[in-house]
Amino acid sequence: MSDLFPTLDYKPKMPRRMDHGIGIVGAGGIVNYAHLPAYKKAGFKVVGITDKNLPQAEQTAKQHGIPKVYATIDELLRDRDVEIADVAVYPAQQVEIVSQSTAAGKHLLCQKPFADEYAKAVRSVKLAEQAKVKIAVNQQMRWDAGIRCARLLIDEGWLGTPTYATIQVHCKTDWSLWPWIYQGKHLEIMFHSIHYIDSLRYLFGDPAMVFTSGARAPGETTEAETKTLSVWEYPSGLQVLIDVCHTTWQDDPYAIFRFEGTEGVIKGTIGLMYNYPNGRPDTLEFMSKRNPGYWFSARLESTWIPDAFVGPMASLMRAIEDSSEPETSGRDNLHTLQIVFAEYLSMAEKRAIRPDAITG
Repeated sequence: MSDLFPTLDYKPKMPRRMDHGIGIVGAGGIVNYAHLPAYKKAGFKVVGITDKNLPQAEQTAKQHGIPKVYATIDELLRDRDVEIADVAVYPAQQVEIVSQSTAAGKHLLCQKPFADEYAKAVRSVKLAEQAKVKIAVNQQMRWDAGIRCARLLIDEGWLGTPTYATIQVHCKTDWSLWPWIYQGKHLEIMFHSIHYIDSLRYLFGDPAMVFTSGARAPGETTEAETKTLSVWEYPSGLQVLIDVCHTTWQDDPYAIFRFEGTEGVIKGTIGLMYNYPNGRPDTLEFMSKRNPGYWFSARLESTWIPDAFVGPMASLMRAIEDSSEPETSGRDNLHTLQIVFAEYLSMAEKRAIRPDAITG
């Protein structure tokens, strides 16, 4: 059996240079428990940090050994040691920081969601292209081990022609970690399933049509959706299901993916969602008509947080070095956002929507 087992080299490809200077904009939770631990593990060079809450930036700098704390974004952007602005702020605020950063000639890694409005994301992409700087979006689930390995298996033909794909996550989410999200009008798709949307695009391409039903559990006070069912249709006949519920009260939460094709099946678990934010490694099993009746099992050692957060930054650095495009470039992410906003339009109008109908 070992001769049949594919090479699953799922870890991020690193840049040739490890001294690209990173300036962090934002000192919130995701920076502290994901970005900075990932960059330290990878050996990236974090030059400094800023936040509108300066004491919070100072605390983060002290905790993670960051040499500089900037009083303002302008001060960060004036620092010649900063080559990349790593922006981790609310989505509505990102386009203004993109405008400042591109004017200063800095490359950018923007937090997802890229923007709260599609037109703002288009503007950010155009600003970067006009300034001739690279812009990427931190859609790091593409580098989560289970998703990355699934892509490698698909590329090697283990699945054959894809016929069905699903990501299903039923868990209990403590929204007190992000009260500003819970108080908004967009929640589950914009801030959670956007990961699954981008990952499924990465694996199977863009759907022709999407239909989404969104709802809340009894007693929830948010105006936004906390559980969703989305179905995608492809011209090939491929069907995709995204099934997410954040209000699971039972003691058996689950976070699974399953991809089926004419030649095989790939299935596994998304480890992060079993004990967020600590999580556990993903699991992965797959079988093929090449060896019917036998399931291969891969040993995956890395975790979504923090390990996958190395991927978007490493890809951006490689793009800078090679004058190429980052894997999760801003222009690529426009397609992810088209699906996001098509799903919201579908929820509102109770009908299927073509993602390419969403324009700037």
